[in-house]
Amino acid sequence: MEFLRKKIFIIIIFAGILYLAFSVYSDFEKLLSSFRNFNFILLPLILFLSLLNYLFRFFKWNYYLGIINVQLNKRDSVIVFLSGFLMSITPGKLGELFKSFLIKRINGTSISKTAPVVLVERITDFLSLAFLALIGSYFFNYGFIISLLMTIFLILIIIMITNSGIFEIFLTAISKINFLKDRVSKFHQLFESTELLLKMKPLSFALVISIISWGFECLGYYLVITNFSDEISLLWSAFSYSFSTIVGAISMLPGGLGITEGSILIMLKNSGLKLSDSTAVTFITRASTLWFAVIIGMIAFIIFNHKFGEIEIKDINDKN
Repeated sequence: MEFLRKKIFIIIIFAGILYLAFSVYSDFEKLLSSFRNFNFILLPLILFLSLLNYLFRFFKWNYYLGIINVQLNKRDSVIVFLSGFLMSITPGKLGELFKSFLIKRINGTSISKTAPVVLVERITDFLSLAFLALIGSYFFNYGFIISLLMTIFLILIIIMITNSGIFEIFLTAISKINFLKDRVSKFHQLFESTELLLKMKPLSFALVISIISWGFECLGYYLVITNFSDEISLLWSAFSYSFSTIVGAISMLPGGLGITEGSILIMLKNSGLKLSDSTAVTFITRASTLWFAVIIGMIAFIIFNHKFGEIEIKDINDKN
């Protein structure tokens, strides 16, 4: 846990330096003026829209746990789900596999059984954002190739990780590797859970939930923009937010830091917003989404530690 704290601290320091650089680039005095023009009375509503995003994603999380028959009471499930937000600043949010460690700490469920839930959560989140970006890129003639390639890539991943033939080839390969051959049964469990979660019915349900949930954050982003321009539409806001989030995820930088912000900034500036206003929108949006989630994750993880005790190395060692 000390290692985790150090990593998070380093990422926060990096983010601080990055945002300082953006502030200097935008002219600090002009940026302050832009912040003064923002109606902070709207901030609770914007944060509430982020909370609605988390609520709908929790429905998806709980639905997935039910599919693979993992028993958690609702209160513990909420704590685990929200604790995962602490890992929102990891590359592609893959650090949210941390949630599998937490579940094992609660009831001993094998990590190999629950890890696919986190993986499929990320796939359906990114696929829904890719769909939103693809629709927007078609209408606005911007970034269509990137959006299309990302959508195709995610669909190919779904096909590959649920194909039994490909899986058997994979198993044959790892059975020849000394330090992996004893864990073939774990890979079987991974495949079985993943296959269940990505069947057409749960996949379709998850995509609908994901589009709705991320739509709330797109709406929050739009409300921030309306403080500085009345010429940018909700559709363009949904497109630019989805596209920037996808680009940040592709970068595999922690939380997409720098890339997501830069993409939002460039798209806002190209839409006619002045640089300082574009930077203010970017900062407010990221504070209301990424960093708001991280704070919630920290609080939830403190509650988890208080209730179940701090995770130790033996909890992460998945041999049971």
